[in-house]
Amino acid sequence: MSFRTVIEPFRIHSVQAIREITPQEREAALARVGYNLFGLHADEVLIDLLTDSGTGAMSSRQWAAMLDADESYAGSRSFYRFQEVVQDITGLKEVIPTHQGRAAERILFSVMVKAGQVVPSNTHFDTTRANIEHGDAEARDLLIPEGRIPSQKHPFKGNMDVAALEATIETAGRAHVPLVMVTVTNNSGGGQPVSLANLRAVRAVCDRYGIPLFLDACRFAENAYFIKLREEGYADRTPKEIAREMFSLADGCTMSAKKDGMANIGGFLAMNDPALARDCRNLLILTEGFPTYGGMAGYDLEAVATGLEEVLDEQYLRYRLRSTAYLAEKAEAAGVPTVQPPGGHAVYLDAKTLLPHIPPAQYPAQALAIELYRVGGVRGVEIGSVMFGKPNPDGSEVPAAMELVRLAVPRRTYTQSHIDYVGEVIAEVARRKEEIRGLKMVEQAPWLRHFTARFRELDAKSR
Repeated sequence: MSFRTVIEPFRIHSVQAIREITPQEREAALARVGYNLFGLHADEVLIDLLTDSGTGAMSSRQWAAMLDADESYAGSRSFYRFQEVVQDITGLKEVIPTHQGRAAERILFSVMVKAGQVVPSNTHFDTTRANIEHGDAEARDLLIPEGRIPSQKHPFKGNMDVAALEATIETAGRAHVPLVMVTVTNNSGGGQPVSLANLRAVRAVCDRYGIPLFLDACRFAENAYFIKLREEGYADRTPKEIAREMFSLADGCTMSAKKDGMANIGGFLAMNDPALARDCRNLLILTEGFPTYGGMAGYDLEAVATGLEEVLDEQYLRYRLRSTAYLAEKAEAAGVPTVQPPGGHAVYLDAKTLLPHIPPAQYPAQALAIELYRVGGVRGVEIGSVMFGKPNPDGSEVPAAMELVRLAVPRRTYTQSHIDYVGEVIAEVARRKEEIRGLKMVEQAPWLRHFTARFRELDAKSR
């Protein structure tokens, strides 16, 4: 018999207390951090949906593996187990551990990308974009048109626009496109999956021009399960089999193991080209550590290896996608539009549609994120013009295509009652949406400004 409720496929082994935060404490905290939720102390947050990166609960198997770790500086037994698991899932021959995903990105782009070149993607996420742009290259997004319309339903809204990719290569010139990158799932576009058909089409273009294809694979397992559910011919395939086919279409990948590695820290860079791997390892030694630990402790290597095995469990993935969709349903029922269909790791609230009285120059998604914290102590993150706006020479900004608030659900951390509470907070914010005010940015950094920027709230008359 099949029941309607999808239960958490685990028992809770240990708990951590959550402290209630009064409205007065939340208001004082917002003023102190300049209305930037990254600046809050974690103890000032009731339900933390800022990110699913490194915030999940590890399993008893992961903790046990950590106790048996080998902390040798060179040639650690834990590294060889880590390498074996990564090779088994990806089929890639060269495995380079890094302390997290952005370190893998920095190494890869430092070796492969030169100033003035263009790196196409379906959508680059913030650290990927910053690492490319820091080297005076261009990170170009080539998402399919459906992916730019939050309300439009499409089974694979994370797909790359293949015609636009070919046009980009023709216009820029083959020599100016060092690699193509596809993010699975597409985080900035709403946690949306990429189909195997699309990956094959991108691979065909790359082969035609002799350009390497890399995956940003931090949520590869969620993407694989979406393929199983939505792509014809894959219903009877296991998530691991689908993941292997995804990786078989790529020349390499970067990975933040803080997502689908189910660990609190870690990542890797993997590829098939031994010459490229040698150059990457040389840079790794300079900034990360020896190639058999790469900035991770032995117990981190063990935690990631075990997490990569656990994340492909079909029962877990069914629960994971359903718990996210459940929160999206709560938001929609409260009258708050979300990116549809729901993504794998997060719910994305459409602030542009909900708050039409706040123009992009006053950062409506940041304003909505602040209100969620103000009302109920829920911390999300802005994915809009604060994160992706582009400055003009005259001091104005080109706004982001979408103004979203991401509510990222940590893995195996919150129960259904926590998510029900978040739904109630969203509903209360929706009821008072006309009272929400825009913001003015008063301080910003040249790179990844959303982490440290400071704001002030505008008066209603400033709208």
